[in-house]
Amino acid sequence: MQIQQHQTSPSAPDIPGSVASILYHGLTRPGFDFGTLDWQPCGADQRRGVEIVRLYDTRGEDSDGPAAALLRYAPGARVARHVHPGYELIFVLEGELINDAGVHGAGTLEICPPGSDHTLASDTGCVFLVVWERPVRVMAG
Repeated sequence: MQIQQHQTSPSAPDIPGSVASILYHGLTRPGFDFGTLDWQPCGADQRRGVEIVRLYDTRGEDSDGPAAALLRYAPGARVARHVHPGYELIFVLEGELINDAGVHGAGTLEICPPGSDHTLASDTGCVFLVVWERPVRVMAG
């Protein structure tokens, strides 16, 4: 696995300096070793058995802003029902993710529209990319 920071030129003249992007190579390659990433415990939203690699998070600047991450669910992990005020994109990279729409294996892309809700789980463990347009809200239950 290769992680690179890549300097790019700004695309608009009003952006000062250069912009650094981070590249992750090989995430969809069979046998990719996700254990080499810098996983952190994810205690937010009652997420037990869930680890996170934050890719970007604008909520420090705008509490309602977008974020993206890689999430790793341990076998048996369960996440409480939550609602999406904005779009959520989920792309399963490894293992199986379970939600209200069924069991989703590697290569599955799900787009959850604003106002949708679901629970998430994995019996076998999984890794997926998630992009949140707006932060999720745990539903009272």
